[in-house]
Amino acid sequence: MTVERIQKGLAVLVGLFVLYTAATGPFEGLIQRALFLALVTALGFALYPLGAGKPWRPVGLAIDLALAVVTLAACAYVVVNYDRIMTELPWATGLDMALTAGLVLAVLELGRRTVGLIFPILVLLGLGYALFGNLLPGPLRHRGFGVDFVTETIFLGDLGIWGMLTGVAATVIAAFVLFGALLLHTGGGQAFMDLAMRLGGRQPGGAAKIATIASGLFGMISGSAVANVATTGNFTIPMMIRLGYPRPFAAAVEAVASTGGQIAPPIMGAAAFVMAEILGVPYLTIIVGAILPAVLFYLSVFMTVHFVAQRRGLAVVPDSEMPDWATILAPRRVLPILAALGGLGVGIWLGRSIATSAFYGIVGLLIAFLATETGRLSPRAMAGKLLGGLEDAGKGMVIIGVLLAGAQVLVSMINLTGIGVTLSSLIVSVAGDSVVLVAVIVGMVCLIMGMGLPTTAAYVLVAAVLAPAMTSVGVDPLAAHLFVFYFATISVITPPVCVAVFVGSGIASTNWLPAAGEAVRLGAVTYIVPFLLLLYPGMLLGGGPLDVLEAVAAGLVLVIAVPGLLAGARLHGVRAVDIGLYLVIIALAIYPHPVTPFVALALLAGAYLTRRSQRRRAMP
Repeated sequence: MTVERIQKGLAVLVGLFVLYTAATGPFEGLIQRALFLALVTALGFALYPLGAGKPWRPVGLAIDLALAVVTLAACAYVVVNYDRIMTELPWATGLDMALTAGLVLAVLELGRRTVGLIFPILVLLGLGYALFGNLLPGPLRHRGFGVDFVTETIFLGDLGIWGMLTGVAATVIAAFVLFGALLLHTGGGQAFMDLAMRLGGRQPGGAAKIATIASGLFGMISGSAVANVATTGNFTIPMMIRLGYPRPFAAAVEAVASTGGQIAPPIMGAAAFVMAEILGVPYLTIIVGAILPAVLFYLSVFMTVHFVAQRRGLAVVPDSEMPDWATILAPRRVLPILAALGGLGVGIWLGRSIATSAFYGIVGLLIAFLATETGRLSPRAMAGKLLGGLEDAGKGMVIIGVLLAGAQVLVSMINLTGIGVTLSSLIVSVAGDSVVLVAVIVGMVCLIMGMGLPTTAAYVLVAAVLAPAMTSVGVDPLAAHLFVFYFATISVITPPVCVAVFVGSGIASTNWLPAAGEAVRLGAVTYIVPFLLLLYPGMLLGGGPLDVLEAVAAGLVLVIAVPGLLAGARLHGVRAVDIGLYLVIIALAIYPHPVTPFVALALLAGAYLTRRSQRRRAMP
């Protein structure tokens, strides 16, 4: 049996496990999580072999097999001893300590192979702090914990590696990864791309707007900015370059648009499901709170692209490359997507769990796919598409499962040592009771802590350490978590460690530094929108109608004025006057007063209409 067949077989097995547990309901907590982690780590060692293609591969193979055996033994131990672990709270034995060390080492090694060194180093620092924090001076000192107690916390209970984050990965997130993979493999991916081309292709900067729409649609499903850039970017970036767009700009558009997909309802990134579990609120609450900020994000990218396209004269997409509406709206394209979203909506409306709702969506998708493709595709071809979806879903769950299991270890050490409370107290002591100053400090720390980490891992880290600092000064918990979520998200486009930009620049064959500058400009409003969550309660669609109108007015001003300022769009005609007008309008929009957002909107509209009238009079 070849390595490829082993990889494919394990990936399909992971997908089938997720499909089965989504349909019938998960096993008991620790059993579900242990089985899931056993499957994804086994697949991870098959997909990311140590020393592949190198002379010392036999040594790497021996290490892989040893780590895989220890991981499977640890997971099997938990399954067999589930009742004893949950009822007796057993003391850690030498065997427990050995299994814990092997399991954590395997998870961190897979984390290193999939996302790099930063993540495992952070987890090891957390473990080191728990074991040796009693040796530190000052407020960071704690009483210290022995290896046995740390083992009991990590392995022999549901607060460590088998905790909530691993549980979310093994149920809700896994079900939606499978949902998205099957949707893309049954034609949804091409449907999204064709729709994006038709909606944005004939406008100024059409290729960049196609990238914005398509990446947003893909990002809502994939939940990974980097994976999204790698997928849609292979189509959109070459198209932009072919039409004469600067290479750094093309890379930046794709990176920013892909990032936004993670904050766009109804299917946000994996971190949104984690947020719902941490806050103890329905996922629908997260969706509602994220609607307006997501709309503002994509409007700001659109406006920036529009202004830049007008100034640089960027080309539209030729008619010969545009799909026709008949193809886009063909039943075999539309019905699977509508059935999938319809099944998902029915599950949520009936009050089913999110994972079960995802299964309803999968059922709707499969029924529509079989109904529309039977007779057009052979049974073998249809089965191939479905198996391809299961395979891709299984492979996609490796990174998610490994990262969240490792993050759960880190979070358990943060909670055990109380370092999160300590850091929150230090931030508040520096900033006082100023919500804005606390938010500025938290935002900057979020960007730093999120650099080089996938969004989900970055969010878990900053939520555990920094969100309490904001809630302690009176910020609404949902607003606080969305605030740190957005900053953790945009860390992937923020220099110097902007991984989404790195990937986009690689596809565009350009230097990443100018692309990072373009990305910061394109996503500039995203650095401001989180503060609107704190200044205007209506941003979460809460409060009264007037609160929502104030938030909408402030947001609309920002998504037009900030891109206009950065792109050099004219309001008056004299550059210095234009800059002054923009700055006044932006200041009014972010000043938290019931009147100022409407004044800013009126000034912006008045300046625009005046400029338009002047241009018309100047025309012959």
